[in-house]
Amino acid sequence: MADWDDVRRLALALPGTTERESRGNCQWRVKDKLFAWERPLRKQDLEALGAGAAESPVLGAMVTDLGEKEALLSDGSGVFFTTPHFNGYAAILVHLERISVEHLREVIVEAWFARAPADLVKEHRGEI
Repeated sequence: MADWDDVRRLALALPGTTERESRGNCQWRVKDKLFAWERPLRKQDLEALGAGAAESPVLGAMVTDLGEKEALLSDGSGVFFTTPHFNGYAAILVHLERISVEHLREVIVEAWFARAPADLVKEHRGEI
């Protein structure tokens, strides 16, 4: 099970990453492009997800495209989900309490790759 300390450690280990706070929630950016963020479920999210929606820590993470998003959603693990707010948007929501730290690392690195400038990716591809 992962937690916010794991997210912070993994995200800040990536080149060019900064952390900032927005509306009381943490965000991680590469060269000022958002790639991962703390995303508490809102009233509309809970209504859309139904009575079984967990009110546990949720990470938002960018993905490269909608195909990757659909693949993660259909993996059957129960780790990944989305809400109507993210329809048509290349981002995934992650139940932190259901993901291993190693799998979280993969999600965060892929989110970083999805948003980092090409020159930064090229420079650090072998290091990550």
